Amino acid sequence: MNLEEIRQLIDLANESGVAELEVQRGENRVRIRRAVAGVQDYVISGGVGAPALAPPSPAPSAPPAEKPSDESNLIMVKSPIVGTYYASSSPGSAPFVAVGDSVKPGQVLCIIESMKLMNEIECEYSGTVVTIFMENAQPVEYGEPLMAIRPH
Repeated sequence: MNLEEIRQLIDLANESGVAELEVQRGENRVRIRRAVAGVQDYVISGGVGAPALAPPSPAPSAPPAEKPSDESNLIMVKSPIVGTYYASSSPGSAPFVAVGDSVKPGQVLCIIESMKLMNEIECEYSGTVVTIFMENAQPVEYGEPLMAIRPH
């Protein structure tokens, strides 16, 4: 595996929004892992003389919650990654939030599972949950709205 192939894998991971990608060819192995906040960690191992590779310029961070310009003043919480939406920490558990709940910064709103990694999506604002757009265990795309919050 040469340096150009590795860069192509990094570009692929960045474009697709996957949380982790691992490829092995012979003695060379490349693992590309992205944190929810857009922090990237590239690991290359195996093979004598395997090229060293630093991450490219920082990838754009997850799409922030956006405030629409209409009079409703709702904050749209969007998915930072492609994966599966989960409303609770385990089957049968109460959901993290429900419509009408008050939320505060740092509070877990849901989990997005991507490539067997559970990524907690935290609230960035104080407010009240107005709408939840997702059903439990539903696939979700990058940037897709998860819920709407009315700020306090």
